[in-house]
Amino acid sequence: MSFELIPAIDLLAGRGVRLTQGRYDEATVYEADPAAAAARFAAAGAGRIHVVDLDGAKAGGPRNTDAVRAIVAAVDVPVQLGGGIRSLAHVEASLEVGVDRVILGTVALRDPALVREAAARHAGRIVVGLDARDGRVAVEGWLETSDAAVVDVAKRFEDAGVAAIVYTDIARDGTLTGPNFESTAALADAIAIPVILSGGVSSDDDLVAAAALAPRGVAGAIVGRALYTGAVDLARALEKIRCS
Repeated sequence: MSFELIPAIDLLAGRGVRLTQGRYDEATVYEADPAAAAARFAAAGAGRIHVVDLDGAKAGGPRNTDAVRAIVAAVDVPVQLGGGIRSLAHVEASLEVGVDRVILGTVALRDPALVREAAARHAGRIVVGLDARDGRVAVEGWLETSDAAVVDVAKRFEDAGVAAIVYTDIARDGTLTGPNFESTAALADAIAIPVILSGGVSSDDDLVAAAALAPRGVAGAIVGRALYTGAVDLARALEKIRCS
């Protein structure tokens, strides 16, 4: 299986920010111009950009459409978008903006039939986002934690035709403490859908370690804060993965 290193841009009021463990009151602004950041990542060799509409995740509907449109226009690589996409109308509107893939999170738990219908309508363009606290799925912009186990929810979509599962360990997200390799690999072992690791990446070595899990079904890793702080250099990390 191939492996993608995917830079992340989280949007809050049109700016590029990073949260710590999903807490909106701990947002650090890193990019006043998210489209410029996307262009920089693409120029460094990224093959895909991951965008999250944080305002949308909290509100339950897209809120940063202009910023997303600018990001899509700034790069010649696919963009995947999540955050507040909770209806088929939201899916259609997001795809019309020009994103390549749409990530469905809260509705994967609340309305799995919607995910199935979206995946049937848009083959290869629907991703399920599963964000977890202690192995349980969190929803509504990480503001609520359910009783549903991540692996159980993921298995609901084995035959739905979704392109991937983005698995985020909220306890690691934005902390630069290293990803939860064990849980990510265990999820990839348990399902046939490719899994993308997210949360906690702190160094090039973390990304090389994630890439080593590709034979188990880990198809990529999303990296955010470490890029903005300089802990990860995108071009260097991509080279290390190629050589590993």
